[in-house]
Amino acid sequence: MARSNARAAAMQLVYEKLMGGSGEDTLNALIAFEPEGDDQAYIDRVFAGVESHAEELDALIAKFSPTREIDRIARVDLCILRVALYEMRFDHDTPASVAINEAVELAKRFSEPASARFINGVLGSILRSEDGAGETP
Repeated sequence: MARSNARAAAMQLVYEKLMGGSGEDTLNALIAFEPEGDDQAYIDRVFAGVESHAEELDALIAKFSPTREIDRIARVDLCILRVALYEMRFDHDTPASVAINEAVELAKRFSEPASARFINGVLGSILRSEDGAGETP
């Protein structure tokens, strides 16, 4: 259960950075989450990974977004997609099916009802494609 909370915290940090924040004080000041065990290392790894691979992640999201251009995707949905796709492509500790399921749950919690279906569709298409998560970049 802690990993789900850590994933939500990582997504919120990615969102805060996208919206122009620094991310430095967000965990302590804004996010009601106390990291346990290796949660902080996970959060730091995902946050840094999404930031360093944002261009590649966004290119895949744009390629597999059937109905929305990337600049028309809700910012919170984009952050959820980035975190999940980072896990699918680069974090080999997280199975792709878990990353997708967790992304859908984050969408249900932080976004609009239709976003969960959209996020599931985009990530599922990426997983099934030749550009899928099982390949090494």
